[in-house]
Amino acid sequence: MRVLATVGFSFAAGLFLTLLPWDGWQLYAAGALALASLLWALLGRGTPHLRRALLVLLPLMVSLLYFSAYRALVRQPVQALCGGEHDFSAAVCDWPEATEHGAKVTIRLHGLLGAKAVYYGDDDLLSLRPGDALSGTAWWNDVAAIGDGDLRQFSSRGVYALLYDRDTLTVQPAPDMPLGYAPQYAAKALRDKLAQLWDDPSVLGFLTAELTGDKSLLPESDYVAMQETGLAHIFAVSGLHCAFLVTLLSLLIPPTHRRTLCAVASAVLVFYMLLTGLSPSVARACVMQLFLLSAPLFRRGSDPLTSLAAALTVILLVNPYAVGSVSLQLSFAATLGMVLLSGRLYKSFTGWYRGRNRAVRTALSFLAANLAATLGALVFTAPLTAYYFNLLSLVAPLAGLLAVPAAGYAFMSAFVSALLGLVWTPLGHLAGYVPLLLVKYILWAAHLLLAVPYHAVYFTNVYLRVWLLYVYAAFLGCAVTPDGKRKYALASALTVLTLAACLWLNSRWQQYGAFRAAVLDVGQGESVALCSGSEAALVDCGSSNSYVDAGSVAADALQSAGIRRLSAVIVTHYHADHTNGLTEVLTRLPVDTLYLPDIEDEYGVRDRLVSLAAHQGADVVLVTEPTRIVLGEAVLTVYPPLLTTGDLNEQGLTALATAGDFDLLITGDMAGQTEQLLAQTYPLPDVEVLVVSHHGSRYSSDESFLRAITPDNAVISVGDNRYGHPAEETLRRLQAVGATVWRTDQQGSIRIIIDRQGHALVDR
Repeated sequence: MRVLATVGFSFAAGLFLTLLPWDGWQLYAAGALALASLLWALLGRGTPHLRRALLVLLPLMVSLLYFSAYRALVRQPVQALCGGEHDFSAAVCDWPEATEHGAKVTIRLHGLLGAKAVYYGDDDLLSLRPGDALSGTAWWNDVAAIGDGDLRQFSSRGVYALLYDRDTLTVQPAPDMPLGYAPQYAAKALRDKLAQLWDDPSVLGFLTAELTGDKSLLPESDYVAMQETGLAHIFAVSGLHCAFLVTLLSLLIPPTHRRTLCAVASAVLVFYMLLTGLSPSVARACVMQLFLLSAPLFRRGSDPLTSLAAALTVILLVNPYAVGSVSLQLSFAATLGMVLLSGRLYKSFTGWYRGRNRAVRTALSFLAANLAATLGALVFTAPLTAYYFNLLSLVAPLAGLLAVPAAGYAFMSAFVSALLGLVWTPLGHLAGYVPLLLVKYILWAAHLLLAVPYHAVYFTNVYLRVWLLYVYAAFLGCAVTPDGKRKYALASALTVLTLAACLWLNSRWQQYGAFRAAVLDVGQGESVALCSGSEAALVDCGSSNSYVDAGSVAADALQSAGIRRLSAVIVTHYHADHTNGLTEVLTRLPVDTLYLPDIEDEYGVRDRLVSLAAHQGADVVLVTEPTRIVLGEAVLTVYPPLLTTGDLNEQGLTALATAGDFDLLITGDMAGQTEQLLAQTYPLPDVEVLVVSHHGSRYSSDESFLRAITPDNAVISVGDNRYGHPAEETLRRLQAVGATVWRTDQQGSIRIIIDRQGHALVDR
């Protein structure tokens, strides 16, 4: 029995249980486990199972007690200050980042045990450096108040509060490159050197993401291609990158010098862990690799399960909230899958060939090793990717074969090129041609596979959720029944057939009726999908909630419905909460025509969309007069901006969808006065569904406008926000005209189906 592995996994399991939505149960559960352990010890005295039971129960109890203590000592003192204005002093932990409205920087709070916060302010924050001391007054906000996604993102890094500037900030500069922040300075030097060596945006973005985990420079179209083909894990610094580093070092240090290799590799891994930001997945990979490297030096076997358990324990002792990190969960699941399954799969794949041809055996071993590693990881990560990303890449095994080996060589050659570039830039440029060619090849392969029909399936298709459970049940049944190869062949064939059936059934259901619309749940933003038959259009796609990827939400919903092409994409106006998801949509789905308001915008969104449309082969229409679009059995009428000056909200397009006697109206973010002008200018019908303007702002949905169109249903696209949307007075105005109010923040995506008899069904 692996004692350390059992203790470590039991401790980790207890902390993973803290992700359950209830609060305050941990101490009661710890008491129950203590009682169970005592009873077991009394009743099971002398039995061989006693020790095993205690090795499971006691670490579970300790983990719950530890979580409760950590929450009381570290997190709750920070939470007690949230919701008010307080003084603070802190040290800058990392380099600041620009935001839409200024800048932000991660800080370590003084006087609060181990707690960090993110400080938001103006552009002056961009001049800060790691190690600088800050003090002042700020408004404190609890991360739990802004949405589940951001809560996991922040708390898994030990960040428990968001601080907002009150113009009282005092900065005490740190000395040049303080020793304690050397990894942060090294990371910046590495990123700067990479930018100096490669000027191609795709290559630079790819290598920066692969070496440092920073994906901000990667063109979105390239990231979408990598994500959709199951290759995005290349950018998640984890065990793969640690293996690349150790492989590189083993090429430089002779294998006979094991102690030297272990010492150097350990130092490099620790520094690399700090350099890449010490995220939970990075820490898991580096700590596990350190255990594996050091085990032979202590005359111990290199047991991957024990190393994995030890790595998890160390990470969770530092921050129990790291269990909420999606990257850690995926990294742990992938590693566990490879440890438990990849070896068996490799033997199965290579066992059928009995020949002695060395070339064939070498090629088969290479293919089998890569395929076994990919499938082993996929078995344990598929439920997580389905839950978090609504995605299962069907081409991931093939993509892994084509791209992962090249990614390893790209990593190692780029690392060497950067080091040479630090010594002499021309030498780095010369060496940089190797990773450049490798990256070009990987991106070519990813985009090639992205064009394959059904390269991925999306779990917005409800049938697929049942299918995934069936697949696991089928193969689990195969594993526990008597040996035989035919049962696995039969299970595989049934898996393919049932998958095809699920896709067909969903496509038929989604195409039911003469017209369908969906106001998608994209958080604080808006995106409306309109479909008739096999034709579809999209009105807006964006979100201001960082934990919502509006582009993925829209593209997943459309592709799950069997939509492979968009006849039209209509942009009401150029604000980010209506547009920032369009890049992914236009990357994943061909678009015939992009309709834009003919106005200038200060954010440059119009130019970016026009450029993207040209790159994707879509036509662009700047709407200056009412424009009619035929969409299957429905007609879309797009009205031009009524105003050409002032706020962008008032210079937007309006979309009216008509199918028989059914009408649906979308007004973007118009205020009440502009809505009045709209009703006076154009002969608007009584509408069955109104997509409420500006997320239910108190300035929208003017009473006279509502009386003019008399909506039966009002759908409010809204998420977590600090504006008070939807406003109570707006809700009262909607109810006063008899409209049934639907909200995406409470009911999720709202779907409208018009059957061929003209009957409308509005449902969540």
